[in-house]
Amino acid sequence: MESTIRIIQRDTGAWRMQVWISFGLAVLVCGTGLAWLPGGDLDRAFMVMGYFFCLSAAFVLSKYVRDKAIAHSDTPMWGMVVWGGFALAMALTGWGLWRMEINPTWKAYLLVSWLYLISSAFTLAKTLRDAYEAGRLECAQEPALALPASETAAPNAATHASTRH
Repeated sequence: MESTIRIIQRDTGAWRMQVWISFGLAVLVCGTGLAWLPGGDLDRAFMVMGYFFCLSAAFVLSKYVRDKAIAHSDTPMWGMVVWGGFALAMALTGWGLWRMEINPTWKAYLLVSWLYLISSAFTLAKTLRDAYEAGRLECAQEPALALPASETAAPNAATHASTRH
């Protein structure tokens, strides 16, 4: 029996720390911009909801794209819902930002921080998924966890034999 050894690459601790710091910084600058937004309460509430909608849509889209790369298990309608939800979230948030009657400097700040948040969310999702998949591969390669087929058949036979009366 020939065994195949897979080399599992993991992200460095420095990369993981940079990704988390970047995401935290994006949340901080977005939160600060929204908290000090000089518009009305309704505008502020719309933008907060838009940012959360975009953020959750970005995580869902990253999972969908990664899952589809591994196996085509989702229906085309689900793909349309995921892509449509992300496009709608981005479009509505962009529209809300564009129509707000605030200083162009504030609009630029909110636009850049919003795009930074979405970009860092995609990077965080990829980093977390890479770590998850590397952990699964390591568990599959662990000799103590993976019994040979001959050893797994024997306990099953004993179990079946003991259950017969």
